Amino acid sequence: MMSTRETDAADYSPAVTAIPASCAGLRLDAALARLFPAHSRSRWQAWMKEGRVTLDDAPADASRKVLGGEMVRVGALPPPAETNVTAEAIALNIVYEDQHLLVIDKPAGLVVHPGSGNWSGTLMNALLHHAPQLAGVPRAGIVHRLDKETSGLLVVARTLAAQTELVRQLQARSVKRHYLALVHGLVPRGGLVDAPIGRHPVQRTKMAVVRLGNGAREARTHYEVRERFAAATLLECRLETGRTHQIRVHMASIGHPLVGDPVYGKRKTTTSNGVGLDDFRRQALHAWRLALAHPASGVGMDWESPLPADFSGLLAACRHG
Repeated sequence: MMSTRETDAADYSPAVTAIPASCAGLRLDAALARLFPAHSRSRWQAWMKEGRVTLDDAPADASRKVLGGEMVRVGALPPPAETNVTAEAIALNIVYEDQHLLVIDKPAGLVVHPGSGNWSGTLMNALLHHAPQLAGVPRAGIVHRLDKETSGLLVVARTLAAQTELVRQLQARSVKRHYLALVHGLVPRGGLVDAPIGRHPVQRTKMAVVRLGNGAREARTHYEVRERFAAATLLECRLETGRTHQIRVHMASIGHPLVGDPVYGKRKTTTSNGVGLDDFRRQALHAWRLALAHPASGVGMDWESPLPADFSGLLAACRHG
C-alpha cells in the first residue's frame, strides 16, 4: 500500500488554453474554476498570486473580467496536498495506454472516486497502484466518471497537460460518449431529451428534471432505437452534456426508465417467458464507445467495448421472450 504523496513540481507540464466565449463576463478565477473543475477557485487565486498563471502573457489578476478569446498559460504548479487515498492492487481492464492517457473498461460494481462508504477498492485506488505518478495529477487523472453500476469505457489523463486538454474537450462537447441502455417499454423512435437536471426538490440524494437555476444545469441526451423487444427497447444514447445520472434521469422522465435501475426504475416487468427484467441486478447501462482527440497529438482516437456477460445475457432473455 502507498500514500498518494505528490510528485515534484517539475513533473507538471505547462498548459495553454483559450477562454471560451461562454465564460465572457466572469472573473478570471471563476472562469478557470468552471473550465477546470479539478481545481477550486481558491486554488486558482493562490496560483495567480504566486505568479504561476498569465493572461495574454501578462500576470493574471483573479478579479479581472474576461471577454472570451484570451490566452491563459499555466506554468509549473506545486504538487497538491497529500491525500489519504492509497494505492491498491486491483486488476484493471486497460483498453489503451500511452504516456499521456489510458482508457479503462470499467466493470459494473467498481466505484470511480473514494467517498462515504467507499474509501478503498475504487478505480482511483487501482490507478495509483498501476501508475504511481498519477498521485501528482488531480483526482489521479480522472476527468469524467461512470456510476458504480454502469460498465464501460472511461478515459484517464496521465499528466496535468493531458488532463487540462481532455477537460477542455469535455467542456467543448467534442468528446463522443455513446451508451447502450435497455429501457422499459416500447420506444417508438429516436429523439433528444433536452431538459435541465438538478437535485430532486424533496429526495436530495436523487437527481431530477427541474427548472434551470438553483443548481440545475442544462442537459441533453440524444437517443436512437437499436432493437425492440416485447416489453423493452435497446437504445443507443449519446451524451451532449455530462450531468450526474443523466441518462437514467432523462429516460425516466420520458416514461422509459432503465431496466434494473434501483433509484429511477421502480417498474416491474416480465417477458413472455417469465424473465423478470428487474431481476437484473443493476441499471442496464454500458458505455460502449468513446471517441476523442489525443491530448498531445490531436489525432482522433476511437474505442469500443463489448457488452459484459450480464448485459448480453439480459438481451438474450429478451430476444427469447
